[in-house]
Amino acid sequence: MAFSQFAKVAVRNTPTAVRNYSAKTFANGFNFELNETQKEFQDTARKFAREEIVPVAAEYDKTGAYPWDIFKKAHQLGLINTHIPEEYGGLGMGVFDGCLILEELAFGCSGMATALEGTSLGQTPILATANEAQKKKYLGRLIEEPLVAAYCVTEPGAGSDVNGLKTKAEKKGDEYILNGQKMWITGGGVANWYFVLARTNPDPKAPASKAFTGFIVEREWPGVTPGRKEINMGQRASDTRGITFEDVRVPKENVLMGEGAGFKIAMLTFDKTRPPVAASAVGLAQRCLEESTKYAMERKTFGVPIFNHQAVAFMLADMAIGVETGRLAWMKAAWDTDNGIRNSYSAAIAKCWAADMANKCATDAVQIFGGNGFNSEYPVEKLMRDAKIFQIYEGTSQIQRIIISRALQEKAMN
Repeated sequence: MAFSQFAKVAVRNTPTAVRNYSAKTFANGFNFELNETQKEFQDTARKFAREEIVPVAAEYDKTGAYPWDIFKKAHQLGLINTHIPEEYGGLGMGVFDGCLILEELAFGCSGMATALEGTSLGQTPILATANEAQKKKYLGRLIEEPLVAAYCVTEPGAGSDVNGLKTKAEKKGDEYILNGQKMWITGGGVANWYFVLARTNPDPKAPASKAFTGFIVEREWPGVTPGRKEINMGQRASDTRGITFEDVRVPKENVLMGEGAGFKIAMLTFDKTRPPVAASAVGLAQRCLEESTKYAMERKTFGVPIFNHQAVAFMLADMAIGVETGRLAWMKAAWDTDNGIRNSYSAAIAKCWAADMANKCATDAVQIFGGNGFNSEYPVEKLMRDAKIFQIYEGTSQIQRIIISRALQEKAMN
């Protein structure tokens, strides 16, 4: 039996409350033990990362090619599209379970992990808000074939400032005419379809909550043009591009939730996708810790392994503190999401801490490796380059702090 088939049987035979690490599981207090299905997926992802991703990560980093072979193998094993409900052919996993898998994949290469997980980002608006026909059509095809979905919100002049988006869609009869340009779109050049956020209210004073609409746009429709692949500092296996929409005719059937609901959809999406970003950052940090520990045990100075020098040992201890804390943070944020608890606060904390922590771990790993750490023959210089984006995409670390501080203010006023 293929693993993906086994996984479906295992998940279906696991009670929903246990499967999603639900509140019922915690009825008698905290529990840090994974259930058997979660352990199976974690072990499979760990094995896949070490045997399939690690050996080819450096080569994909050099070429910048999209890892289609890795994507197809992950698709076959059931390591992607895990959140798609069973009625559409998926496993119906929660955010927590997906994060378990993603942390392991990011250990192997966070660029490939982003390439694999980017399709989940594109799917999330549909999972959260689409009607039955939309889900059946667009989620179903992702199960049938190893296809990619992409999330198109960011623009050349508007990243975290969603209200500054210029892409617009004008309603004409039973269609919307879409025009604009998106930028830094993960999977933009390889996606089969996109979630696109566009302004439908021409009034510049209209509040964001009513100004934007979410659309499902197919890659093959006339007027959709992906730009050149961006050559980024790190995570180069992930396909990042700008997308131009020129007089694209979008049928009204492809509107999500109705006109004016787009901003709400985008915010709901980030609450669900920031815990996975945190988990990915923790995976990279775990790799930094393991590589550095191994090197410190082997490299000798003054007649002893450098691990025996307190200056190095304490750096490794700080890495371990950061990794363990980051893991608990994403677990809490993911658990909140799966249990229907508003998680904007916990997700922002997890994403912010894990991003900053991963960058510190990567910097310290390079320091422990010394001159070798500055050389591309060793893995840690890539880890340092890959880590930086965690402080930028899906809301910068500064944006996360704004979210956290506003939550504190709201709590203090109540």
